[in-house]
Amino acid sequence: MHARLKRRLSRLLLASAAVCAIAGLAAAQEPDAALLAKIEAIRAIDNHAHTPAFTKPGEKDDGYDALPCEPLEPTDPTLTSREYNPAYLEAWKKLFGYRYDDRAPEHVRELLAAKERIRREQGEKYPAWVLDRLGIETELANRVAMGRGLTPPRFRWVPFDDALLFPLNNSALAATTPDRAIFFAREGALLAEYVKAQGKSTPPAMLDEYLAQIVTPTLESQRKAGAVAVKFEAAYLRALDFEPAEKPRAAEIFARWIGRGAPPANEYKTLEDFLFRYVAAEAGRLGMAVHVHTGYGCGGYFQLAGANPLLLESVLDDPALRKTKFVLLHGGAGPYTKAVAELLMKPNVYTDFSEQTWLVPTRELSRVLRYWLEWYPEKVLFGTDLSPGTPEIGWEEIGWQTTQSARRALAIALTGMMNDGEITRPQAEHIAEMVLRRNAAKLYGWN
Repeated sequence: MHARLKRRLSRLLLASAAVCAIAGLAAAQEPDAALLAKIEAIRAIDNHAHTPAFTKPGEKDDGYDALPCEPLEPTDPTLTSREYNPAYLEAWKKLFGYRYDDRAPEHVRELLAAKERIRREQGEKYPAWVLDRLGIETELANRVAMGRGLTPPRFRWVPFDDALLFPLNNSALAATTPDRAIFFAREGALLAEYVKAQGKSTPPAMLDEYLAQIVTPTLESQRKAGAVAVKFEAAYLRALDFEPAEKPRAAEIFARWIGRGAPPANEYKTLEDFLFRYVAAEAGRLGMAVHVHTGYGCGGYFQLAGANPLLLESVLDDPALRKTKFVLLHGGAGPYTKAVAELLMKPNVYTDFSEQTWLVPTRELSRVLRYWLEWYPEKVLFGTDLSPGTPEIGWEEIGWQTTQSARRALAIALTGMMNDGEITRPQAEHIAEMVLRRNAAKLYGWN
Protein backbone atom coordinates (compact mmCIF):
# COMPACT_ATOMS: atom_id res chain seq x y z
CA MET A 1 0.00 0.00 0.00
CA HIS A 2 2.79 2.37 0.93
CA ALA A 3 4.63 1.65 -2.37
CA ARG A 4 1.42 2.17 -4.35
CA LEU A 5 0.84 5.51 -2.62
CA LYS A 6 4.39 6.61 -3.44
CA ARG A 7 3.92 5.72 -7.11
CA ARG A 8 0.63 7.61 -7.19
CA LEU A 9 2.19 10.64 -5.53
CA SER A 10 5.11 10.48 -7.99
CA ARG A 11 2.73 10.48 -10.94
CA LEU A 12 0.86 13.48 -9.51
CA LEU A 13 4.11 15.40 -9.05
CA LEU A 14 5.20 14.62 -12.60
CA ALA A 15 1.84 15.72 -13.96
CA SER A 16 2.00 18.92 -11.95
CA ALA A 17 5.52 19.63 -13.19
CA ALA A 18 4.39 19.07 -16.77
CA VAL A 19 1.47 21.48 -16.34
CA CYS A 20 3.78 24.09 -14.85
CA ALA A 21 6.26 23.64 -17.69
CA ILE A 22 3.53 24.06 -20.28
CA ALA A 23 2.18 27.12 -18.47
CA GLY A 24 5.66 28.60 -18.32
CA LEU A 25 6.20 27.95 -22.02
CA ALA A 26 2.90 29.58 -22.86
CA ALA A 27 3.80 32.60 -20.76
CA ALA A 28 7.17 32.89 -22.47
CA GLN A 29 5.43 32.88 -25.84
CA GLU A 30 3.40 36.01 -25.04
CA PRO A 31 5.10 39.36 -24.52
CA ASP A 32 4.77 41.36 -21.36
CA ALA A 33 2.16 43.98 -22.24
CA ALA A 34 3.93 46.92 -20.60
CA LEU A 35 7.26 45.98 -22.17
CA LEU A 36 5.69 45.59 -25.61
CA ALA A 37 4.09 49.03 -25.30
CA LYS A 38 7.48 50.58 -24.57
CA ILE A 39 9.08 48.72 -27.47
CA GLU A 40 6.37 49.87 -29.86
CA ALA A 41 7.03 53.48 -28.88
CA ILE A 42 10.77 53.40 -29.70
CA ARG A 43 11.76 55.27 -32.84
CA ALA A 44 13.96 52.70 -34.54
CA ILE A 45 17.02 52.74 -36.77
CA ASP A 46 16.54 50.25 -39.60
CA ASN A 47 19.98 48.82 -40.34
CA HIS A 48 19.07 47.21 -43.66
CA ALA A 49 16.47 47.97 -46.31
CA HIS A 50 16.11 48.24 -50.09
CA THR A 51 14.03 51.39 -50.09
CA PRO A 52 12.48 52.47 -53.40
CA ALA A 53 12.78 56.08 -54.45
CA PHE A 54 9.73 58.23 -55.11
CA THR A 55 8.90 57.93 -58.80
CA LYS A 56 6.73 60.03 -61.06
CA PRO A 57 4.32 58.50 -63.60
CA GLY A 58 6.23 56.59 -66.25
CA GLU A 59 9.45 56.42 -64.23
CA LYS A 60 11.03 53.16 -63.07
CA ASP A 61 13.30 52.76 -60.07
CA ASP A 62 15.63 49.78 -60.48
CA GLY A 63 18.40 51.12 -58.24
CA TYR A 64 17.11 49.55 -55.03
CA ASP A 65 19.41 46.53 -55.43
CA ALA A 66 22.50 45.71 -57.45
CA LEU A 67 21.32 42.10 -57.70
CA PRO A 68 17.50 42.13 -57.62
CA CYS A 69 15.68 38.83 -57.43
CA GLU A 70 12.93 39.67 -59.91
CA PRO A 71 14.77 38.50 -63.07
CA LEU A 72 15.50 35.06 -61.57
CA GLU A 73 13.55 31.87 -62.07
CA PRO A 74 10.56 32.17 -59.70
CA THR A 75 10.61 30.32 -56.38
CA ASP A 76 7.86 29.92 -53.80
CA PRO A 77 7.80 32.46 -50.96
CA THR A 78 7.88 31.29 -47.37
CA LEU A 79 4.57 31.11 -45.52
CA THR A 80 5.19 34.39 -43.67
CA SER A 81 5.73 36.38 -46.85
CA ARG A 82 2.72 35.06 -48.77
CA GLU A 83 0.06 37.58 -49.69
CA TYR A 84 -2.60 36.19 -47.34
CA ASN A 85 -0.51 36.85 -44.21
CA PRO A 86 -3.03 38.63 -41.92
CA ALA A 87 -0.34 41.21 -41.12
CA TYR A 88 -0.74 42.68 -44.61
CA LEU A 89 -4.45 43.22 -44.07
CA GLU A 90 -3.61 44.98 -40.82
CA ALA A 91 -1.03 47.08 -42.68
CA TRP A 92 -3.67 48.24 -45.16
CA LYS A 93 -5.83 49.38 -42.26
CA LYS A 94 -3.11 51.15 -40.30
CA LEU A 95 -1.34 52.77 -43.24
CA PHE A 96 -4.11 53.54 -45.70
CA GLY A 97 -7.39 53.43 -43.78
CA TYR A 98 -8.62 50.16 -45.32
CA ARG A 99 -12.13 49.49 -43.95
CA TYR A 100 -12.58 45.82 -44.71
CA ASP A 101 -11.70 42.42 -43.27
CA ASP A 102 -11.45 40.76 -46.67
CA ARG A 103 -9.55 41.01 -49.95
CA ALA A 104 -12.49 41.40 -52.29
CA PRO A 105 -11.32 42.75 -55.67
CA GLU A 106 -13.45 45.87 -55.44
CA HIS A 107 -12.08 46.60 -51.98
CA VAL A 108 -8.49 46.12 -53.11
CA ARG A 109 -9.12 48.53 -55.99
CA GLU A 110 -10.27 51.06 -53.43
CA LEU A 111 -7.07 50.43 -51.47
CA LEU A 112 -4.86 51.02 -54.50
CA ALA A 113 -6.66 54.26 -55.24
CA ALA A 114 -6.07 55.41 -51.65
CA LYS A 115 -2.38 54.52 -51.85
CA GLU A 116 -1.95 56.44 -55.07
CA ARG A 117 -3.82 59.45 -53.69
CA ILE A 118 -1.53 59.59 -50.64
CA ARG A 119 1.54 59.19 -52.83
CA ARG A 120 0.47 62.13 -54.96
CA GLU A 121 -0.36 64.26 -51.93
CA GLN A 122 2.94 63.55 -50.20
CA GLY A 123 5.12 63.71 -53.31
CA GLU A 124 8.81 63.39 -52.45
CA LYS A 125 7.90 63.34 -48.76
CA TYR A 126 6.14 59.99 -49.26
CA PRO A 127 9.09 57.73 -48.22
CA ALA A 128 9.46 59.69 -44.96
CA TRP A 129 5.67 59.57 -44.49
CA VAL A 130 5.89 55.78 -44.60
CA LEU A 131 8.77 55.70 -42.12
CA ASP A 132 6.77 57.81 -39.68
CA ARG A 133 3.99 55.23 -39.71
CA LEU A 134 6.41 52.35 -39.27
CA GLY A 135 8.01 54.00 -36.24
CA ILE A 136 11.38 54.22 -38.01
CA GLU A 137 13.47 57.32 -37.49
CA THR A 138 16.36 56.46 -39.84
CA GLU A 139 16.63 53.80 -42.52
CA LEU A 140 19.82 52.55 -44.17
CA ALA A 141 18.92 52.29 -47.84
CA ASN A 142 20.92 49.71 -49.79
CA ARG A 143 20.92 51.19 -53.26
CA VAL A 144 23.12 51.63 -56.31
CA ALA A 145 22.45 55.35 -55.92
CA MET A 146 20.06 57.32 -53.75
CA GLY A 147 16.90 58.53 -55.44
CA ARG A 148 14.20 61.14 -55.14
CA GLY A 149 12.79 61.46 -51.63
CA LEU A 150 15.60 59.48 -49.97
CA THR A 151 17.48 62.22 -48.18
CA PRO A 152 19.36 62.30 -44.88
CA PRO A 153 18.89 62.17 -41.99
CA ARG A 154 15.84 59.93 -42.54
CA PHE A 155 17.64 57.83 -45.17
CA ARG A 156 21.32 56.92 -45.19
CA TRP A 157 23.12 55.40 -48.16
CA VAL A 158 24.74 51.95 -48.32
CA PRO A 159 26.17 51.37 -51.84
CA PHE A 160 27.19 48.03 -53.37
CA ASP A 161 30.87 47.26 -54.00
CA ASP A 162 30.95 43.64 -55.18
CA ALA A 163 31.65 44.86 -58.70
CA LEU A 164 35.10 46.07 -57.61
CA LEU A 165 36.08 42.46 -56.84
CA PHE A 166 35.53 41.19 -60.39
CA PRO A 167 37.54 43.29 -62.88
CA LEU A 168 38.51 40.35 -65.12
CA ASN A 169 36.57 38.29 -67.66
CA ASN A 170 33.63 36.82 -65.73
CA SER A 171 32.27 34.46 -68.38
CA ALA A 172 33.38 31.30 -66.57
CA LEU A 173 31.88 32.49 -63.28
CA ALA A 174 28.65 33.48 -65.01
CA ALA A 175 28.32 30.00 -66.51
CA THR A 176 28.12 28.24 -63.13
CA THR A 177 24.37 28.83 -62.62
CA PRO A 178 21.55 30.59 -64.51
CA ASP A 179 21.25 33.05 -61.62
CA ARG A 180 24.92 34.00 -61.79
CA ALA A 181 24.64 34.58 -65.54
CA ILE A 182 22.17 37.37 -64.71
CA PHE A 183 24.08 38.66 -61.72
CA PHE A 184 27.51 38.88 -63.34
CA ALA A 185 26.04 40.80 -66.27
CA ARG A 186 24.75 43.36 -63.77
CA GLU A 187 28.05 43.47 -61.88
CA GLY A 188 29.92 44.08 -65.14
CA ALA A 189 27.63 46.99 -65.95
CA LEU A 190 28.07 48.46 -62.47
CA LEU A 191 31.87 48.20 -62.64
CA ALA A 192 31.76 49.98 -66.00
CA GLU A 193 29.87 52.82 -64.30
CA TYR A 194 32.45 53.00 -61.52
CA VAL A 195 35.29 53.07 -64.06
CA LYS A 196 33.56 55.74 -66.14
CA ALA A 197 32.95 57.86 -63.05
CA GLN A 198 36.73 58.00 -62.57
CA GLY A 199 37.28 59.23 -66.11
CA LYS A 200 38.37 55.89 -67.59
CA SER A 201 36.93 53.80 -70.39
CA THR A 202 38.41 50.51 -69.16
CA PRO A 203 40.14 49.36 -65.97
CA PRO A 204 43.90 50.08 -65.87
CA ALA A 205 46.32 47.34 -66.85
CA MET A 206 48.12 47.06 -63.51
CA LEU A 207 46.75 46.26 -60.07
CA ASP A 208 48.35 49.26 -58.33
CA GLU A 209 46.75 51.57 -60.88
CA TYR A 210 43.39 49.81 -60.53
CA LEU A 211 43.50 50.29 -56.78
CA ALA A 212 44.69 53.91 -56.91
CA GLN A 213 42.59 55.09 -59.86
CA ILE A 214 39.36 53.07 -59.51
CA VAL A 215 38.87 51.28 -56.18
CA THR A 216 39.98 53.88 -53.65
CA PRO A 217 38.44 56.85 -55.53
CA THR A 218 35.14 54.96 -55.80
CA LEU A 219 35.06 54.37 -52.06
CA GLU A 220 36.06 57.97 -51.35
CA SER A 221 33.36 59.30 -53.63
CA GLN A 222 30.78 57.06 -51.95
CA ARG A 223 31.81 58.33 -48.55
CA LYS A 224 31.70 61.93 -49.75
CA ALA A 225 28.19 61.33 -51.09
CA GLY A 226 27.04 60.27 -47.63
CA ALA A 227 27.59 56.51 -47.52
CA VAL A 228 27.77 55.15 -43.96
CA ALA A 229 28.69 51.62 -45.03
CA VAL A 230 29.40 49.52 -48.11
CA LYS A 231 27.50 46.38 -48.96
CA PHE A 232 28.69 43.02 -50.28
CA GLU A 233 26.23 40.55 -51.81
CA ALA A 234 29.17 38.28 -52.59
CA ALA A 235 27.39 35.10 -51.46
CA TYR A 236 25.26 35.37 -54.61
CA LEU A 237 28.45 35.30 -56.70
CA ARG A 238 30.87 33.04 -54.79
CA ALA A 239 31.51 31.60 -51.34
CA LEU A 240 32.46 33.92 -48.48
CA ASP A 241 35.84 32.29 -47.87
CA PHE A 242 37.97 35.37 -48.58
CA GLU A 243 41.31 33.93 -47.56
CA PRO A 244 44.57 35.89 -47.06
CA ALA A 245 46.25 36.70 -50.39
CA GLU A 246 49.62 38.27 -51.05
CA LYS A 247 49.59 41.43 -53.13
CA PRO A 248 52.47 40.40 -55.48
CA ARG A 249 50.56 37.23 -56.43
CA ALA A 250 47.32 39.18 -56.92
CA ALA A 251 49.17 41.76 -59.06
CA GLU A 252 50.64 39.02 -61.22
CA ILE A 253 47.21 37.49 -61.85
CA PHE A 254 45.66 40.89 -62.57
CA ALA A 255 48.35 41.85 -65.11
CA ARG A 256 48.17 38.48 -66.86
CA TRP A 257 44.40 38.35 -67.29
CA ILE A 258 43.04 41.90 -67.43
CA GLY A 259 41.32 42.45 -70.77
CA ARG A 260 41.81 38.82 -71.80
CA GLY A 261 39.94 35.52 -71.54
CA ALA A 262 38.49 34.01 -68.39
CA PRO A 263 41.20 33.21 -65.82
CA PRO A 264 41.40 29.85 -64.00
CA ALA A 265 39.01 29.80 -61.05
CA ASN A 266 41.73 29.38 -58.43
CA GLU A 267 43.72 32.34 -59.75
CA TYR A 268 40.69 34.60 -59.97
CA LYS A 269 39.74 33.65 -56.41
CA THR A 270 43.13 34.80 -55.17
CA LEU A 271 42.61 38.20 -56.78
CA GLU A 272 39.04 38.44 -55.42
CA ASP A 273 40.28 37.55 -51.93
CA PHE A 274 42.91 40.28 -52.05
CA LEU A 275 40.48 42.87 -53.40
CA PHE A 276 37.85 42.11 -50.75
CA ARG A 277 40.33 42.69 -47.95
CA TYR A 278 41.66 45.82 -49.65
CA VAL A 279 38.14 47.28 -49.97
CA ALA A 280 37.37 46.34 -46.35
CA ALA A 281 40.54 48.06 -45.13
CA GLU A 282 39.82 51.20 -47.16
CA ALA A 283 36.24 51.29 -45.92
CA GLY A 284 37.53 51.15 -42.36
CA ARG A 285 40.01 53.94 -43.07
CA LEU A 286 37.18 56.09 -44.39
CA GLY A 287 34.91 55.35 -41.42
CA MET A 288 32.44 53.13 -43.29
CA ALA A 289 31.22 49.80 -41.96
CA VAL A 290 31.27 46.71 -44.18
CA HIS A 291 27.93 44.93 -44.55
CA VAL A 292 28.04 41.32 -45.77
CA HIS A 293 25.05 39.21 -46.79
CA THR A 294 25.00 35.93 -44.83
CA GLY A 295 22.54 33.05 -44.77
CA TYR A 296 19.50 32.51 -46.96
CA GLY A 297 19.34 34.17 -50.37
CA CYS A 298 16.81 34.37 -53.16
CA GLY A 299 16.88 32.26 -56.29
CA GLY A 300 16.59 28.53 -56.80
CA TYR A 301 20.32 28.23 -57.49
CA PHE A 302 21.52 30.13 -54.43
CA GLN A 303 24.34 28.16 -52.80
CA LEU A 304 23.57 28.34 -49.10
CA ALA A 305 26.77 26.62 -47.96
CA GLY A 306 28.76 29.50 -49.42
CA ALA A 307 26.80 32.01 -47.30
CA ASN A 308 27.96 30.54 -43.98
CA PRO A 309 29.24 33.45 -41.84
CA LEU A 310 31.91 31.17 -40.36
CA LEU A 311 33.65 31.33 -43.74
CA LEU A 312 34.47 34.95 -42.90
CA GLU A 313 36.37 34.09 -39.73
CA SER A 314 39.84 34.64 -41.17
CA VAL A 315 38.71 38.09 -42.37
CA LEU A 316 37.26 38.97 -38.98
CA ASP A 317 40.47 37.78 -37.30
CA ASP A 318 42.77 39.75 -39.60
CA PRO A 319 44.69 42.27 -37.42
CA ALA A 320 44.90 44.58 -40.45
CA LEU A 321 41.09 44.80 -40.51
CA ARG A 322 40.38 45.35 -36.82
CA LYS A 323 39.62 49.03 -37.52
CA THR A 324 36.89 47.96 -39.94
CA LYS A 325 33.46 47.27 -38.46
CA PHE A 326 31.67 44.31 -40.02
CA VAL A 327 27.92 43.71 -39.93
CA LEU A 328 26.79 40.14 -40.68
CA LEU A 329 23.52 40.97 -42.39
CA HIS A 330 20.53 38.72 -41.76
CA GLY A 331 22.38 36.98 -38.92
CA GLY A 332 23.09 33.86 -40.98
CA ALA A 333 19.37 33.44 -41.67
CA GLY A 334 18.50 29.77 -41.93
CA PRO A 335 21.00 27.25 -40.55
CA TYR A 336 23.68 29.63 -39.29
CA THR A 337 21.94 31.85 -36.73
CA LYS A 338 23.61 30.27 -33.70
CA ALA A 339 27.10 30.47 -35.20
CA VAL A 340 26.66 34.23 -35.49
CA ALA A 341 26.37 34.62 -31.71
CA GLU A 342 29.89 33.31 -31.17
CA LEU A 343 31.28 35.58 -33.89
CA LEU A 344 29.91 38.60 -32.01
CA MET A 345 32.69 38.05 -29.48
CA LYS A 346 35.04 39.70 -31.94
CA PRO A 347 35.29 43.41 -31.13
CA ASN A 348 34.48 44.68 -34.63
CA VAL A 349 31.58 42.33 -35.51
CA TYR A 350 27.84 43.08 -35.36
CA THR A 351 24.74 41.43 -36.75
CA ASP A 352 21.18 42.33 -37.63
CA PHE A 353 18.01 40.28 -37.97
CA SER A 354 16.83 41.82 -41.22
CA GLU A 355 15.35 39.31 -43.68
CA GLN A 356 14.46 37.00 -40.79
CA THR A 357 11.67 39.48 -40.08
CA TRP A 358 9.82 38.24 -43.17
CA LEU A 359 11.50 34.88 -43.68
CA VAL A 360 10.29 33.24 -40.45
CA PRO A 361 7.29 33.73 -38.14
CA THR A 362 7.51 35.96 -35.09
CA ARG A 363 7.82 33.04 -32.67
CA GLU A 364 10.87 31.63 -34.41
CA LEU A 365 12.43 35.07 -34.68
CA SER A 366 12.01 35.52 -30.92
CA ARG A 367 14.03 32.34 -30.31
CA VAL A 368 16.86 33.60 -32.48
CA LEU A 369 16.85 36.97 -30.75
CA ARG A 370 16.87 35.49 -27.28
CA TYR A 371 19.90 33.36 -28.08
CA TRP A 372 21.82 36.39 -29.39
CA LEU A 373 20.76 38.65 -26.53
CA GLU A 374 21.96 36.08 -24.01
CA TRP A 375 25.39 36.43 -25.60
CA TYR A 376 26.05 40.02 -26.73
CA PRO A 377 23.04 42.36 -26.71
CA GLU A 378 25.36 45.29 -27.56
CA LYS A 379 26.02 43.79 -31.01
CA VAL A 380 22.46 43.15 -32.25
CA LEU A 381 20.76 45.54 -34.70
CA PHE A 382 17.18 45.87 -35.88
CA GLY A 383 16.53 45.61 -39.63
CA THR A 384 13.57 45.02 -41.92
CA ASP A 385 15.06 44.16 -45.33
CA LEU A 386 11.96 45.74 -46.84
CA SER A 387 11.96 46.07 -50.62
CA PRO A 388 9.53 46.79 -53.46
CA GLY A 389 6.85 44.18 -54.00
CA THR A 390 3.53 44.19 -55.80
CA PRO A 391 1.10 47.12 -56.00
CA GLU A 392 -0.98 45.44 -53.29
CA ILE A 393 1.89 44.25 -51.07
CA GLY A 394 4.58 46.84 -51.61
CA TRP A 395 7.47 48.06 -49.53
CA GLU A 396 5.02 49.86 -47.25
CA GLU A 397 3.16 46.68 -46.27
CA ILE A 398 6.36 44.64 -46.08
CA GLY A 399 7.79 47.34 -43.83
CA TRP A 400 4.75 47.19 -41.57
CA GLN A 401 4.81 43.40 -41.30
CA THR A 402 8.56 43.20 -40.66
CA THR A 403 8.58 46.05 -38.14
CA GLN A 404 5.64 44.68 -36.18
CA SER A 405 7.07 41.16 -36.16
CA ALA A 406 10.49 42.44 -35.07
CA ARG A 407 9.09 44.45 -32.16
CA ARG A 408 6.86 41.64 -30.94
CA ALA A 409 9.64 39.04 -31.28
CA LEU A 410 11.98 41.27 -29.30
CA ALA A 411 9.33 41.67 -26.58
CA ILE A 412 8.77 37.91 -26.42
CA ALA A 413 12.51 37.23 -26.14
CA LEU A 414 12.99 39.79 -23.37
CA THR A 415 9.86 38.63 -21.55
CA GLY A 416 11.23 35.10 -21.43
CA MET A 417 14.55 36.38 -20.12
CA MET A 418 12.75 38.39 -17.42
CA ASN A 419 10.57 35.42 -16.43
CA ASP A 420 13.64 33.23 -16.07
CA GLY A 421 15.39 35.76 -13.87
CA GLU A 422 18.15 36.50 -16.39
CA ILE A 423 17.43 40.24 -16.51
CA THR A 424 15.32 42.78 -14.68
CA ARG A 425 12.58 44.85 -16.24
CA PRO A 426 14.77 47.99 -16.44
CA GLN A 427 17.46 45.91 -18.13
CA ALA A 428 14.92 44.52 -20.59
CA GLU A 429 13.80 48.04 -21.49
CA HIS A 430 17.39 49.16 -21.91
CA ILE A 431 18.25 46.19 -24.15
CA ALA A 432 15.19 46.93 -26.30
CA GLU A 433 16.40 50.51 -26.74
CA MET A 434 19.86 49.21 -27.63
CA VAL A 435 18.63 46.76 -30.24
CA LEU A 436 16.18 49.14 -31.90
CA ARG A 437 18.38 52.22 -32.03
CA ARG A 438 21.29 52.70 -29.60
CA ASN A 439 23.55 49.97 -30.99
CA ALA A 440 23.21 51.34 -34.52
CA ALA A 441 23.74 54.91 -33.39
CA LYS A 442 26.95 53.90 -31.65
CA LEU A 443 28.15 51.80 -34.59
CA TYR A 444 27.69 54.64 -37.11
CA GLY A 445 28.79 57.42 -34.76
CA TRP A 446 25.44 59.21 -34.47
CA ASN A 447 24.15 61.00 -31.38
